[in-house]
Amino acid sequence: MQTSDQPGQPSGLYAALGAYLIWGFLPLYLLLVKSVPPFEFVGWRIIWTLPICIVIVLFRGQILDVKAALANRRALLVLMASSVLIAVNWFVYVWAIQSGEVYAASLGYYINPLVNVLLGTLLLKERLSRLQWAAVALAGAGVAVLLAGALTTLWISMTLALSFGTYGLLRKQVPVGSLPGLTIESAILLPLAGGIAWWYAAGPAGSSFGHDLELSLAIVLGGVVTAVPLLLFALAARRMDYSTLGFFQYIAPSIVFILGLTVFERPLLPAQIASFALIWAAIGLFVWDLARRRRRKPAAA
Repeated sequence: MQTSDQPGQPSGLYAALGAYLIWGFLPLYLLLVKSVPPFEFVGWRIIWTLPICIVIVLFRGQILDVKAALANRRALLVLMASSVLIAVNWFVYVWAIQSGEVYAASLGYYINPLVNVLLGTLLLKERLSRLQWAAVALAGAGVAVLLAGALTTLWISMTLALSFGTYGLLRKQVPVGSLPGLTIESAILLPLAGGIAWWYAAGPAGSSFGHDLELSLAIVLGGVVTAVPLLLFALAARRMDYSTLGFFQYIAPSIVFILGLTVFERPLLPAQIASFALIWAAIGLFVWDLARRRRRKPAAA
């Protein structure tokens, strides 16, 4: 399979790598805001993502791109749908990490690349080589091993995989840049986020923001750790084949998996060890096939 980069256009490889590394270490950040209820935190996350996006839009001179996207009815409808999907994904992920379901969150993003491959081949007519299909089969076997021992938390894993897989597909289909698109998505979600923040502030416990300086700064940082990887991911999604991009996502759950063992100290079952080995074998086979095909290009030229 070949990437969809255009001649003279920077590759999406480094953008994808940066996004997944940030997402992989995100649980460490969530430890800083563990005292904030997940629903409230997602509200603040949206609120602080929007001003960061606006500042970057103004700095890069992309305000006309935002206006053009808002004037495009189809693009706006797609961004409304993608904003709902990413909000659901954020909430389930934050809840899973704060509830100690680290491996369920990791499993969701192990399944997600298989969802990406399925969407890429069925809807975008992308093609896989035989070795890449073998890699998909290996990864599927690894996921099946995990599924057999994680039925009670399967809803977490499947919600994460399907919501983010569909989100990436939608973002690939609209002629809106990564930054303008995220800015509009955040603006669409802002009324809901503001309502959530107000509801918690009016409650008996009060708002988590504004009472403790360190916690408040950590909440504001949520806008940065939200905007930056999503911008990188949207950039990569527009420059790479979607099924190829899917396999890079194994970086993030692998880091989360290791954090579950070390920082969160969750017990590791034999089935999880077997699954981990199968999935990494799939990654190795897929990447090796991509590298082999790229080496052939200069010779063919």
